[in-house]
Formats: sequence, structure tokens, C-alpha cells
Amino acid sequence: MKIIVFGGSGFLGSHVSDALSIAGHEVTIFDQVNSPWLRSDQKMIVGDLLLADAVNDSIKGFDVVYNFAALADLNQALDKPLDTVRINILGNAHILEACRKHKIKRFMYASTVYVYSREGGFYRCSKQASESYIEEYKKVYGLDYTILRYGSLYGPRSDDSNGLYRIVKNALESEKICYEGSPDSLREYIHVEDAARASVVAMGEDFRNESVVFTGQEPMRVLDLLKMLAEILGKPESVEFSEKDQVGHYIRTPYAYLPKIGRKYIPPLHMDLGQGLLQLIEEVKQNQDLKDTKKV
Repeated sequence: MKIIVFGGSGFLGSHVSDALSIAGHEVTIFDQVNSPWLRSDQKMIVGDLLLADAVNDSIKGFDVVYNFAALADLNQALDKPLDTVRINILGNAHILEACRKHKIKRFMYASTVYVYSREGGFYRCSKQASESYIEEYKKVYGLDYTILRYGSLYGPRSDDSNGLYRIVKNALESEKICYEGSPDSLREYIHVEDAARASVVAMGEDFRNESVVFTGQEPMRVLDLLKMLAEILGKPESVEFSEKDQVGHYIRTPYAYLPKIGRKYIPPLHMDLGQGLLQLIEEVKQNQDLKDTKKV
């Protein structure tokens, strides 16, 4: 199928674009910057999500549309509520309207497990609003969709906006493994490549007009995760916690008693967390070595 991926130059979007190409689909990426990971069998459109005409023109002729374009950092969203509305809600509405006009077969939307939560701040609000628009477009116009609710992602191509990347980077630079929050916080980390492959599976008929949850195999205490990381790095005594309130972040679960139920999908084959941490450490080291080389 012909598929366009909005936000395909980013962390998750680039991996999903690759997974779609590997599965044999014809992939075009739409983003405000060129993708540094663009494959030879992919096409690139550099454009602005907030320009409705540009979005409309780009979607013509495609079968499926994925949207990963978002202001996705919770802390940044707290500082920039209006930008969050423009990008996450208005930008998504531009895509929905173009999908309606061009009779797109399926709209695949990247959301978050925070839609279940009281936490998540303006980021959660924007995703909840966009989900409501998607459901209403189905009801009024018959636009089929699948909502992809992602948990805590980690892996290659991440950067300082990713929590686990920041922890690894800090550990390599300062000899300390630091976490701001409770050691009893629970997370279900899912490797981005597992999430990407699952995002392709979600185009199947079983997930048409459904919401799907993509998280790790089982909850893990942040303390246990950091101990694992410390052992891998040979720094068993280096774990430190700063127990201050993390505004907008959940502690033990994103779920609150106000959810719309989504189906949880766990890939049958997945990246072992320890192996994934080794991969992440190697990438952070390579990025640091590259920066040091440029300084010289």
C-alpha cells in the first residue's frame, strides 16, 4: 500500500516508517525537517503541519496515513500550552480533514497511555481531544482509524527528550545514575523497534476502529531498572534519587478510574530489556564520541 507518515523524521516515526518499508509498503515521510534516516526506497516531503493546503496536497493518492507529528515532551507541553494545541490538535485536525477529502482507507494515530490518566498535563489533554476528533470523524464521515497508545519507549534514535536516554547519558558523563522521582515508580518500557513492528501489525482488520495499547511485557520499578543499568555499566553504587514531585508524570500507573478501554497488544517477539539497554548505551557513547571529534 501507499502510506504517508507525518512526523516520520522523529524517534518513533522513523522506526515505524522503516518497519512499513520492510513490510513492503511504499512509504513517504512528511516532516518539517529532512529525515536523517531516510531509506533509499522512501520519499520525503518537507512541510508544515499547520499549513492546511500543504497537508491536503501531500495526502492525495495514499491509502493509509500515520500521524506521529506532535509536541510530545510532557515538560515542554506544560511550558507551551498554546503550541501544544496548535501542533497536537489543530495539526491533527488538518490531517483528518485531508483524509476525509481524499477518502483515505485508514488513519493511524499515535497517542499515549496518558489518555487514561489524571496526569500528563496539556500533552494528555491534547491527545484526548485528538482522539475525540478521530472518533467523531468516523461517526460523521466514516473515516476508519486505529489509535495507537504508546507507553514508555526507549532505543536507537532517541535524544534528550527521552527519559531513559537522559539517564544513560548522565551516567556516562557524571559517573552517577540519577532519577528525579520516586524509586517505587513503575514503568512498562517497550523497545522502539518492537513498538514499530507492532504499529504495522495494527493495520490489520482486527484493529480497525480500535484503540491499541503498546507497552512492555510487565511493569518494572524504576529502582530495579536503574540497578540493572548500574550493573551493566559496572557502577553498582552509583544510583541516586531526587524525590521531588514530577509534575505531570504518573508514579505507579497511568490508569485512573475514567478510562476508555483499549486493547493491549504485546508482540510475540520482543527486545530483551537488558539487550536494549546495551544498545542504548552504545548509541549514547557513539553520539558523545562524535561530538568530541567535532570539537577537535
